[in-house]
Amino acid sequence: MLAAGTGLLVAACSSRASTTAAPDRSPPHRSGSGTPSPRRTVVAGTPSPTPVGPATEIVHGPRTRPEVALTFHGAGDPALATEILRVLAGAKAQVTVLAVGTWLAANPAFARRITGAGHELGNHTYTHPVLDDLTAAPARVEIERCRDLLVSLTGSPGAHFRQSGGAHATPLVRTLAGRAGYPVCLSYDVDSLDWTDPGPDAVRRSVAAGVRPGSVVSMHFGHPGTLAALPGVLADLASRGLRPVTATTLLRA
Repeated sequence: MLAAGTGLLVAACSSRASTTAAPDRSPPHRSGSGTPSPRRTVVAGTPSPTPVGPATEIVHGPRTRPEVALTFHGAGDPALATEILRVLAGAKAQVTVLAVGTWLAANPAFARRITGAGHELGNHTYTHPVLDDLTAAPARVEIERCRDLLVSLTGSPGAHFRQSGGAHATPLVRTLAGRAGYPVCLSYDVDSLDWTDPGPDAVRRSVAAGVRPGSVVSMHFGHPGTLAALPGVLADLASRGLRPVTATTLLRA
């Protein structure tokens, strides 16, 4: 059975979208600037995903299989993202990348690069605001604009939606995500804290201390410490018999 997020305390995903080489050090719960334009990018003739009821927030998968989902906030320096994908390929590890729309729009080749390597893409809003700070209309645009970009680049809206600027999805966000066609708001039960740039050893310790079968781990592309820590993180998982898989694989029945 999949576990909802009630009662689990996890730290907020806090990085803002960036296409520059500087690591993202924005503090938690800081809003993005301004309200995004409602203009969308859609493939002509491609239908929008079918709306569903309110999305279910998931923070971890079944504890009965030796699998974990490493999930990466897709933003930051493209060179770091390329190197992280290289390390993952060397370890034959599959992950889920929750892409920020502005980053993906600036680096569209990553859509096919990620999915072509056997990873999966998801929606992490278009500009990465603190979604809880927005009213329904701009929050809906954040979700749907990123969704439509994913459709235009890959033909798919992405496997999951993850709220930005907070660890948990509010009832409003779950409703809007469901209306946009996402059955799941993918949260996490292990925060690597890599967005605070504590150093690679600290990132590795954060993951090792919290991970267990079924865990969903939050990490970020745009931080050098994440890249430096990743080989050790993967080695620790392997030593415990835990296999990194996509969130979809983790959450299968």
